[in-house]
Amino acid sequence: MSSGPATVRREIVALLPRLRRFARTVARDPHDADDLVQIAVERALTHGDQWRPGSPLAHWIFGIMRNAWIDETRARSRRRRSLAGDVDVEELRDPAGDGDADLLSVEAAMTRLPDEQRLAVGLVLVEGLSYKEAAAVMDVPIGTLTSRLARGRDTLMTLLGGRGPTP
Repeated sequence: MSSGPATVRREIVALLPRLRRFARTVARDPHDADDLVQIAVERALTHGDQWRPGSPLAHWIFGIMRNAWIDETRARSRRRRSLAGDVDVEELRDPAGDGDADLLSVEAAMTRLPDEQRLAVGLVLVEGLSYKEAAAVMDVPIGTLTSRLARGRDTLMTLLGGRGPTP
């Protein structure tokens, strides 16, 4: 496989649907997801020399996207703290937003998962990465990925009106 700049660009274009889908899983908001895809693609094109030919390009860009989202959530957290002062962010949430769990769609349930669980579910169940690949993208041991995935599945089942968490 040739790994020249033109080939990498073509591969990135072919990955756009998967990148968009993963970004929506990560960001929970379509506008944030579009911004996240743009950031990830820009960083991939700018730093293409850091990609190791022979390794899956998709996994490398998923990792870029994950890191970009972490950077964004940290920046948002700092902005919220500076704007809200000592107000607890949980107090700012609308309690009416916690509607009947039985009526939630899978997408809405996914948005309620903690970030780590949502990333694991998105990479393994939505994107079809192996546990080993997803663990590498998330930069965690496979055991950590497995437990995040199990907790994410249990939480989704609970939110969607299925069985409760496994003991």
